Amino acid sequence: MTAPQVNITLGTAGHIDHGKTALIKLLTGCETDRLKEEIERGMSIELGFAPCTIADLEVGIVDVPGHEHFIKTMVAGATGMDGVIFVVAADDGIMPQTREHLDILTLLGIEHGIVALTKIDRVDADRVAQIRDDLELYLRGTFLEAAPILPLSNITGEGLDAFLKALQALVQSIHPKTVDGVFRLNVEKTFSIKGTGTVITGIPVAGAAKLGDEVVLVPQGLTGRITSLQVYGRTAETAMAGQCTAVNIRHWEAGSIRRGDTLTRPGFFEPAEWYVCQLRLLPHETFVLKNAAQVKFHTGTCEVPANVYLMQGDLVRPPAECLVQVKCEQPLVAGPGDRFILRAASPSMTVGGGIIVEATPRRLKRNQPGLYEDLLERAAAVRSDATFAEYCLRTAETVGVGLSDLAHRVKTPVDRLQRLLADLCAAGQAVALAPGLYAHRDQVAAAEQRVLAVLKDFHEQSPESPGLDAETLLAAAAPLSKTVVEGLVARLTKAGQTADRGGRLALAAHRPQVADKDREVMDRVEATLRDGGFSPPRPAEVAATARLGTAEADRILRLLVERGQLVQVAPDLLFHREAVDRAQDILVDHIRREGPMESVKFKYLLETTRKFAIPLLDYFDRVGVTRPVGHTRYLRAEHRQG
Repeated sequence: MTAPQVNITLGTAGHIDHGKTALIKLLTGCETDRLKEEIERGMSIELGFAPCTIADLEVGIVDVPGHEHFIKTMVAGATGMDGVIFVVAADDGIMPQTREHLDILTLLGIEHGIVALTKIDRVDADRVAQIRDDLELYLRGTFLEAAPILPLSNITGEGLDAFLKALQALVQSIHPKTVDGVFRLNVEKTFSIKGTGTVITGIPVAGAAKLGDEVVLVPQGLTGRITSLQVYGRTAETAMAGQCTAVNIRHWEAGSIRRGDTLTRPGFFEPAEWYVCQLRLLPHETFVLKNAAQVKFHTGTCEVPANVYLMQGDLVRPPAECLVQVKCEQPLVAGPGDRFILRAASPSMTVGGGIIVEATPRRLKRNQPGLYEDLLERAAAVRSDATFAEYCLRTAETVGVGLSDLAHRVKTPVDRLQRLLADLCAAGQAVALAPGLYAHRDQVAAAEQRVLAVLKDFHEQSPESPGLDAETLLAAAAPLSKTVVEGLVARLTKAGQTADRGGRLALAAHRPQVADKDREVMDRVEATLRDGGFSPPRPAEVAATARLGTAEADRILRLLVERGQLVQVAPDLLFHREAVDRAQDILVDHIRREGPMESVKFKYLLETTRKFAIPLLDYFDRVGVTRPVGHTRYLRAEHRQG
């Protein structure tokens, strides 16, 4: 019976010829050295993958080369590890790649492991005890400090039982990777099978993929669908982060795909050459990192030549941590929080590594005020999707970010992002301004103060007005979008800070203050329009009747419109509110009784002329009472029932 699969991948690490491959064969029965050259030379050159049943669970094991010439391959394999079997031979003890592999594992953020002290059949007990003491001292202060050191022989099997028990405990201590992220597989190798098509292998670093999913290969931009999957060498419906995976996609040319490419979901990742990184330098006595230094940059399964630009100063002496911007010689794909390794070309050695913060479209100007502090904040934020989402909202160029835009930057699926945002909203850190539109509380607070300031200024300039119309408010609040302003107004009104006064927005405490001299004139003008009924006088006629100048008449008429006593039906045509309400009642009642009405009939119903009736009909179309079909008016649904 096949053991249940779990998305955990272990890996070996250690110096060449210390028994890594033999140990995996002992555990799994698999020979991970498959190349003719590997078999002939007795040396791992490429990564080897094998399934292994541990603690009644099937996990993956990746075997990495131990020779210094294949460090880039070792890094590619170590990127996918959840835990490590750190191998040291009892006859050799601690060797150069023992040290370099431990440095790389540490920089890649691996936290779980055990130590296999191999080849004890070649030495006496005193030598085993000595190497164990050396290892305990050497591993002090590292993530393997508390790891068990397990002497064993791949030849005789001595110590294997204790090793297997420790291996079981190791697997049980590792939490499988979450699979709710964006599926991303760093290509380890690719090949073609006749009748099947191209197969891509590797260990997904995030998310999950299933048969039929649409995927994209970056940087090439090839799109396709998954036609079959294998996990640990067996056919599967789904492949998850942390599982040794083979993905079959028809119609792609295997020759156009190389190690270091990325298989992922469309819409999230683009290749980039510039990356902001948080770098930790290893304590090399002879190495100094100079600005614009040439290095080899490793991330995922990719290795590219690059230059490192310091964000402060002209050189950094190890050990140290610093922010840098890396310029890769060719575009590659990496996400916020990914790990990377830096190696010097001459002499060839690992000099540091750390966390990728984010891709940038170009080189940043390090003397830009506030930039360094912002990058430090960003580097801390990318440790989790939740903190990065909060950071992205808080530093967004606009108030209000759409779900798809935010998901693209955070590199997380929309459904998972919605859950993160719900938590941020519940914690008071984020605000949903509209469905699918979010903003940080700090930005919302500042924008609300801006809206309140606009209203306060308007009331001071026009104390007689009941409030500000939506169009004027939107113009005054630019560049805030209409949706954002509406969301802010809804919040302010709910909080009792603003109020709707007949379709106009006002501070809740504002009361229109009409001067006595204006009140008498307003009463006369209103009476003139009321008496006009369905044939009201034009503004110029109102001015003449009330003996007002044009500007003063316009001001009084505007106040009456703002207060809802008059309705502006057309640019030069105003009706009293009572007349508009009566006209609507007549129109609705007629169509309910008689059916759709020809436009020309309306003037007879109102006993007025076409020049007044048709603008009124157009007004009722605009406000949603009727809908025109040619020259016929129909009632909209909400007005059909009495």
